[in-house]
Amino acid sequence: MPERILVTGGTGQLGSAVVDRLGAAGERVRALSRKRRGGRGAEWVVGDLRTGRGINTALAGCDVVLHCATDYRREVHAIRTLVEAARWTGNPPHLVYVSIVGVDRVPLGYYRAKLAAEELIVNSGLPHTIQRATQFHSLVRTVFAAAGRLPVVPVPRWRFQPVDVRDLAGRLAELAKAEPAGRAPDFGGPEVLAAADLAGAVLAAAGRTKRVVPVSVPGALYRAYAGGANLTPEHADGVLTFAGYLAERPDPGALRYH
Repeated sequence: MPERILVTGGTGQLGSAVVDRLGAAGERVRALSRKRRGGRGAEWVVGDLRTGRGINTALAGCDVVLHCATDYRREVHAIRTLVEAARWTGNPPHLVYVSIVGVDRVPLGYYRAKLAAEELIVNSGLPHTIQRATQFHSLVRTVFAAAGRLPVVPVPRWRFQPVDVRDLAGRLAELAKAEPAGRAPDFGGPEVLAAADLAGAVLAAAGRTKRVVPVSVPGALYRAYAGGANLTPEHADGVLTFAGYLAERPDPGALRYH
C-alpha cells in the first residue's frame, strides 16, 4: 500500500477531486501547486513543472504520483521534467498519467502531445500506469455553451461520451493503490450522446430555445470524430450522467473551467 501519494495539479478540476477522494479515504496526500495553498486534508507543496522548481522536494518520500496537471503548450516538457526528477529519487514512484481516449487516432496537436507524453513514460523505465479517459462534462458544456451564443447553433455530426471528474477521481484513487498496470483499460462516461443532443441539453439548462443544426465538414479531424475515435463504449464505467451534471449546475456562467 502506498505511504504517500503526490497529486500534481492539485488545484485543478480533476486534481482537486482526486485530493478530496484520497483524503476522504484516509490516504496521506501531498498536493503540488505553483502557489502556496492549504486545506483539503492534504500536505501542500510549491513546485512548477515548467521550470522544475520544487519538483525534487515534492517527490521526496512519495510512492505514487498521480499526474493530474496538464499544460496545453508544454505537455511533453512537463512530463519530461517529472520523469527525470522521479529517476533521481532513491525509490522511483509509481507514475499514473491521465491521458485521453483517442490520442492515437484524433489528429489534434494537443492529442499528439499527450501521445508523445505516453511514449516518454513507457520508455522511461519507471513503474507506470496510463489511464485514458473521455472528455469531461465541463469541457463538453463549455464548448456547446459557447456555440449557444450564436443565433443558430451549428454542431458537427459527432458523438461524445462525457465523464464526470468525480468518477475518474475514483478510478485514479484505485490505481494509486494498485500495482503498475502499464496501459489501463479506458475510462468513459455512462452514455454516448450525439453532439446535437448535448447542445440541446446545454441550451435547455440555460433556459434558451435555439435551433440546433447538425453539419458535416471535410477533413481528417471531422472523420476521426465521426468515426467514434473519441469513444470507448465498451468501457462506459462512469456513473454520473451529463443530464445529472447539468442539473447540479444550472448557470453556465458560474462554470469555472481548468
